[in-house]
Amino acid sequence: MLEIKDLSSWLSPEALELYEGRGYKDLYPPQAEAVERGLLDGKSMLLAMPTASGKTLLAELAMLKAALQGRRSLYIVPLRALATEKYDSFKKFRDLGVSIGISTGDFDKKDERLGKNQIIIATSEKADSLMRNGASWVRDLAVLVIDEIHLLNDPGRGPTLEMTITKLRHCNPGLQVIGLSATIANAPEIAAWLTAEMVSSDWRPISLREGVICNGKLVFSDGESALAGCKTSKDEAMALVKDTLGQSAQILIFENSRKNAEAAASRLTGLIPASEATSELSQNILATGESETALRLANCVSRGVAFHHAGLLSEQRRLVEQGFRENKIKVIASTPTLAAGLNLPARRVLIKSYRRYEYGRGMVAIPVIEYRQMAGRAGRPGLDPYGESFLMAKDNSEAQDLFERYIHGSPEEIWSKLASESALRTHLLSTFAAGFARNEGELKAFMATTFYAQQQDPWHLDVTLGNVIDFLKENDMIHASDEDDLLPTRLGSLVSKLYIDPLSAVIMLQNLKRRKPGTERTGSLKSAGKSAKDLAALAAATKTSESTGLQFSSALDLERAGRKVFSDLGLVHLITMTPDMNLLYVQSADGWVEEFIDQHECELYDEDNYDYLLREAKTSAMLMDWIGEVHEEQIASRYHIGPGDIRRSAETAEWLMHSLAEISKHLDLGVTFIAEQLAERIHYGASQDLLALLNLKGIGRVRARKLYSSGITSLEKLKAADLAEVARLLGPRIAEKVISQLKK
Repeated sequence: MLEIKDLSSWLSPEALELYEGRGYKDLYPPQAEAVERGLLDGKSMLLAMPTASGKTLLAELAMLKAALQGRRSLYIVPLRALATEKYDSFKKFRDLGVSIGISTGDFDKKDERLGKNQIIIATSEKADSLMRNGASWVRDLAVLVIDEIHLLNDPGRGPTLEMTITKLRHCNPGLQVIGLSATIANAPEIAAWLTAEMVSSDWRPISLREGVICNGKLVFSDGESALAGCKTSKDEAMALVKDTLGQSAQILIFENSRKNAEAAASRLTGLIPASEATSELSQNILATGESETALRLANCVSRGVAFHHAGLLSEQRRLVEQGFRENKIKVIASTPTLAAGLNLPARRVLIKSYRRYEYGRGMVAIPVIEYRQMAGRAGRPGLDPYGESFLMAKDNSEAQDLFERYIHGSPEEIWSKLASESALRTHLLSTFAAGFARNEGELKAFMATTFYAQQQDPWHLDVTLGNVIDFLKENDMIHASDEDDLLPTRLGSLVSKLYIDPLSAVIMLQNLKRRKPGTERTGSLKSAGKSAKDLAALAAATKTSESTGLQFSSALDLERAGRKVFSDLGLVHLITMTPDMNLLYVQSADGWVEEFIDQHECELYDEDNYDYLLREAKTSAMLMDWIGEVHEEQIASRYHIGPGDIRRSAETAEWLMHSLAEISKHLDLGVTFIAEQLAERIHYGASQDLLALLNLKGIGRVRARKLYSSGITSLEKLKAADLAEVARLLGPRIAEKVISQLKK
């Protein structure tokens, strides 16, 4: 048995004391195997081990060893929430003088400051964008950790993850790569791609019993037992929760939709009495916002139950996760997003439905790999004697099928998703723009190092590569030099750094050049938050717009002309037309969307596909409500979405509107200032008259509107205002913080 103290050849006494002080003594068998096979000697390694078997500790040890030698590590995660969780966990290394950094934000920033840290956590998208924007420190890495590496199989995230790993290995030849996953069927294939040792193990620190609930019984491979308190099939989930609570344990319930997750949590609120701890947590939930969703969640949390899904605000999800870890919340009903890596184990896991709705396909059975992710949450090391996970079946025949398909079945193989044109458009452009390839020969050599090439002959990609290169050439993003090198144009470099799909840029450019007329805005330019002097500085004294061919005497005239040609709604609709914008679905209750299109026909751009137009119009209307300061609860109700969806849509829209402003600035399209201002309004969810006040920390759109409505319409007026009046409007603590900012 290998103990923590036996790692003294690689780690300092202080590092070993830190772990021993946190209760670590013996390494688990798969951890010991990884160390013995060279993990701490710099060997790349693929760790295919169950949840809670200690994969993260192994990654920590490798990164800590590198940090103590003055070298840098990058830890890639799939989700921002997971990045925050890992950041909080790794902060313990600060006691050893190791600095920790995290980056999940803007996609067009270098973030050179991150290079001052020894351990950096980022999403794969952020890591990709850092390379596109020329962050020098990404070329000086000793260790790369990829959490949830099986997401190479994901059509959305997979191509970015694959290209990020490929590029980081390309610019760091001696890089130690450590891949982590609980479930990989073809692990040897991925290990071969990474030139890595493979440690594959089914060992868990506590046993996991997997079963099926059927006809009021808990059925396992080795026997069955009655489910206490179950009278009918309708009572099975309730009975399991009651039985779990009777053991003073916690349970995670996975539902196949947000609606079902919320309904399940609401049904269970009568099982647990309210307490002081849950009451305080409930108040913290309410403090995040008073939408209907927040009220429902707070009500559930006050009784020790919660729901968890992507429609919640990130702060609400964080509070639920924290409450569960602290044992204040006993039951969480969640969509499968919770299973994606977050450290939230429970005594029991109940997977209520193994089918879920997929757009265009209806109800489909979930993959085995997803079942394993959920079932693997059962059992808390050091707290539970065992873990149990359950599926639910209507009859014995279905129960038998579930045993064969999921409990005894093998997870699906991981396949590269790099071959699609949509994925390759953005990644080929960045490959040329960042200098990883300068011609078609170098590009093919580079692509030969991808996971795709590990699985299939790279020549299968030739036609797709040719199509994408032609697209980039035709749209002036790359050009051939006299030596036949393929070089990025200024536009191509800009689009790559902005981290948008080149097709998004093409859609923006083509529609702006068509110059579909919109409504003229009302109000002076000064009320828009900029003076004429500010605007005049936007460009040279005389401008000719390439897109319009019109002559303007000043930048101010250019912007005024832009206001006549482009409306707020028009530009918002333009960004929803891009493939980078996730559109809202149109439901049967959304008959108003067609009326909206008819009313605003002169402002909307031409869209050939009417189904897309309906979704674009609904999404545009939601964003217009957001910047029009419509109450969040009203937006959530009208558009059938959660507060988290509103914020995610706004975040994407802000990024795309910022990109539109940058492209306009580059090509002198006459909408730079309008788009910049819209991006700022989308960021805050506010009208333009509040922008000056919103630059203060602690002032959101609600507080800014209170000040404005009371006659405090500018920073100058706020400085001159009576402190007691400001305190009355904002509350004493916020008022004090705001005034101190003004003094600085």
